[in-house]
Amino acid sequence: MLLALVPLALSGLLPAEDVSLQAIVTPSTMVLKDGRPVTFAIHGFIEFRSLAELFPYIDSQTQRWPDRADFGKAQREAFAHELLRRGVESRIISMADERPLETLVTHTREELSQALARVKESVPHGYAEAFLEVQEKWKHSINCWSASPSIPARVLSNWYPIEEGIQLYGATYDSTEHFWQGVKYHPDVTVAQLKELLAVLERKEWGRWLASLDADPNLYLPNAYAVEFLRHNLTQERLLWFQNQLAGHGLQDGDHARMIQQLQATPFRFSAFEEKVLWGDLADLFHLVYVFSASDDPLRATLADRHFDGVYLSERKMGFISEDFRSLMLEIWRVKYLQMPRFREVISSIPKEIRLEHFLNDGDSPDIPIPIYVGYLNQMRELALAAGR
Repeated sequence: MLLALVPLALSGLLPAEDVSLQAIVTPSTMVLKDGRPVTFAIHGFIEFRSLAELFPYIDSQTQRWPDRADFGKAQREAFAHELLRRGVESRIISMADERPLETLVTHTREELSQALARVKESVPHGYAEAFLEVQEKWKHSINCWSASPSIPARVLSNWYPIEEGIQLYGATYDSTEHFWQGVKYHPDVTVAQLKELLAVLERKEWGRWLASLDADPNLYLPNAYAVEFLRHNLTQERLLWFQNQLAGHGLQDGDHARMIQQLQATPFRFSAFEEKVLWGDLADLFHLVYVFSASDDPLRATLADRHFDGVYLSERKMGFISEDFRSLMLEIWRVKYLQMPRFREVISSIPKEIRLEHFLNDGDSPDIPIPIYVGYLNQMRELALAAGR
C-alpha cells in the first residue's frame, strides 16, 4: 500500500511540462497551467491570453487620437513599440508561471534570434527586437517581489514580513508595505467615513468622466496605469467589494484607518496582500479621483474634507502624485536597509552586476512609478554597501 502511494505523493512534485523557446515566441501560443491559460497584462488590468490577442489592442491604441497634431506618425510608432515591448515582457515575467522566463534566459541570443526567424505567423514591426530587449534585460536582473524564487529578492519586497516590526515615524509596522499604505490615510479618518465616501462614489455615473481622461493623449499616456486603475475600481462591483471588506475583518466604524494598520497587540492583523488590495487600492482610488477631478467638482471638495487632497505625515502635507511623497520611500528604506543589520546584509549580498528590478504584470503605481522605485532600490544597495565598508 505504501509503495502504491509513493507515485501519487511524488506526482505533485514533478515539474510542469516545459514551454519551448519556439512556443514562447509564437504569437498564438497560450501558456497553460493547471489546464487554464496563464494571462498577462498591459497597465496591470488589460489582460490577454496570447501575444496574438495583444496585436489588435496595440493597433486600436495607436489610432485613438487621429486628429491630434501632437500625436503624429512618429509618436504612434514609438507608442506601438512601447506597448509591444511591455506586452512581451509581461508575457515572459509572469506572476503565475516561471517557465517563460526560465526558457528565455536559458537560451542564447543567437538561439532566440533563430527561433524568431522561424515564426510563420504575422507579427508587428519590432517584434523580434522586443524579445531580444527583454532577454538582455532579464539575463542581468532579478525581480524583487514577494513570491520570487530567489530568497534575497523576496526579502527586498515591501511585502516582506518583519517579525520584530519596523519603527517608522513614531509607530511600529509589520512591514514597509503596511506603513506605505497606512500613511495614505489622514490620522483622523475613520472606517465609517470611508464607507460614506464609497457610497458617494457608488451614486455617480463614471462613464463620461473616464472618457474625458481618455480623450487627451497628453493626459492619458503619462497616467495610463492610473486611468486604467480608475476604470477597474470605479465599477459598481468593485465599489461594493470595498464596502464588503470594510464590513468585515472585525472592523468597527469608529476605527481610525491609519492606526489599525499599525502593529497592535496581534501582529499581522492585515497581510501585506490585504494592505495592497484593500487599504492601498482604496486610498489610491480616493486620491486619484481627487487628483483628476475638476477644481469646481463638488466631489473634490468632499474628498478634501476627508484629507484625500494629499498625504499627511507629522507636520508635512505631500501631494499624492509628487516627488515629495515618492522620496518618502527612500526615507523608510534607509531604516530597513541601513539601520537593520539583517536587511542591510541581504541587499548587500546581491552582486552589483545584477540589477534589482520590480516587474509585476506590467503594473505600475501612480504614487511611485516603477522606474523610480527601481532606481531607489538600486541606490539603497549602493548605500548599504558603503555602510558595510
